Amino acid sequence: MLPSTRSLAVEWGVSRTTITLAYEQLIAEGYLEVRQGARARVAQGVGAPRSPTKRQASPTPPGHLSAFARRLEGFVAPSSPADRVPGVVDFRYGDLSVEDFPVLAWKKAIDSALLRRPARLRYGDPGGLPVLRDALQGYLWRARGLRCEPEQVIVVNGSQQGLDLCARLLLDPGDRAVMENPGYHLARQALGATGAEVLPVAVDDDGLRTADLPPARLAFVTPSHQFPLGGVLPAGRRRELLAWAQHHDAHVIEDDYDGEYRYDISPIPSLLSMDEAGRVIYLGTVSKTLSPTLRLGYLVVPPGLSHLFSRAKRLTDRHTPGLEQEALATLIASGAYERHVRRARRRNGERRAILLSALAATLGDTVTVIGAEAGLHVVVWLNGLARDQEGALIARARDAGLGIHPITPSYAPGPPMNRPEMAGLVMGYAGLDAPAIERGTRLLRDVLRDFVRG
Repeated sequence: MLPSTRSLAVEWGVSRTTITLAYEQLIAEGYLEVRQGARARVAQGVGAPRSPTKRQASPTPPGHLSAFARRLEGFVAPSSPADRVPGVVDFRYGDLSVEDFPVLAWKKAIDSALLRRPARLRYGDPGGLPVLRDALQGYLWRARGLRCEPEQVIVVNGSQQGLDLCARLLLDPGDRAVMENPGYHLARQALGATGAEVLPVAVDDDGLRTADLPPARLAFVTPSHQFPLGGVLPAGRRRELLAWAQHHDAHVIEDDYDGEYRYDISPIPSLLSMDEAGRVIYLGTVSKTLSPTLRLGYLVVPPGLSHLFSRAKRLTDRHTPGLEQEALATLIASGAYERHVRRARRRNGERRAILLSALAATLGDTVTVIGAEAGLHVVVWLNGLARDQEGALIARARDAGLGIHPITPSYAPGPPMNRPEMAGLVMGYAGLDAPAIERGTRLLRDVLRDFVRG
C-alpha cells in the first residue's frame, strides 16, 4: 500500500495536487492500481525481481535472425566518422571540402522550394518528383550524352540505396553476381547480402577483364573510372560486356560515381549510351559534386523495370525527401548546378596537381601513383613495403596525426588475385586545401621513413 495523497504531501512539503497528479499518471501507465475505498498499491508484476541479476551485454542478439541478418553479421563494417583521425590531415576518399559547397545557391533553391506552398502536405511519387526527374533527364543528356525518359529516372537516397534496390530486385539467394576485383566493397556487401554468390573478376590497366566473365545474373562495374585503380573500360570491352549480358540474360549496373571529374582525358560516353537491349542500369549521385550528406542519387533503369523500382522504393522509405529534391531540381534548371560542377572540377584539378607534385617531391620513386587522370582520389603503391604491413603503417600514421587508408578492403576476401605484393593506399584529396595536402605528404614521408627503419 502507498501512503495517502494527503500524508505524502505533508511528508514531502509539496502541494497535495502535485501528489494527486503523480498518482494519476502512475495509475494511467499501469504502475499503480486502486480499488474503491482503498489506498493505491503497486500493480502486480511491476515490482523488483526476487533474484536480481546483472544484465550482461551479449554480442549476439537474442532470438531468431533472418538469413539476411546473419549475412550482415559476417560483413566487416567500414570505419565510422567517430573513427576518423582528428589530427593534422586525413586523406580519406569521399570527403569534400566545405568551402566548395554552393551555400548561397543551395539556400536560394531551398527558400524557393519552401515558398511554393502546396495545397496540402502529402506523400510524393516514390520514383521521385516529376520536376527533378525532368531536370535530371536534361542534365544527363548534356553531361553524359545519355538519352532516357523521365519515367526511367528513379531518385534514391544516395547511390548505396540504388545499389541495394538493384540487388534486391535482380538477385535471388544462390544467384551469381560478378564485380571488379578490386572494387567498391559496399557494392560487394550489397550484392552478397541477398544471398547471391559474388564472383570477383580481375581488372588491369583497362578495367574489367571482360574475357574472364563467368555466367551470372548481374555485373557491377565502374567503366568510366574503375574504382579504385582508375582504368577506363575501352569500347571493345564495353561491347563484350553488353554481349555477355545479352547472352546470359543478365543486367549490368554502371556506377558512374565520379563521372563529372575528368582532367587529362576527354569525357567518356556512358555504357548505357551503347546499350540497345535494355541491360544496363545507370547509377549516379551528387555525393561527389554537392555533398555526401545530402543523400541524393538516381538510377536510370530500363523502361520495363521502372514500375518495379518505384514499388521497391515505396516499400523501403516511401520516397526521398521532397524539399531536397525540389532544391536540386531548381539548381539544375537554373544552370547553377552545372556552373558549380565546373568550379568544383577546376578546384579539385588544382588539388590533384598539388598532391601529385608533393608526392613526387617528397617520396619520389619510393611510391608508384596510378589512377590520377580522373576522379577525386589516387592509388599510391608503396614500393618495397609488403602488403601485410599496411595495418601497422596506418596505425603508426594515426599516432602521428595522419589519416591514410589501405587499398586492401577493396579486394575480395580470400587468396589475393592479381594483386601486387606491396602495400597500397587510396588517397582522397577533395576535402583538403593546398597547405594540408603538402603537410600531409611530408608527414607520410616521415612516417614511412621511421616505419622502415623500425
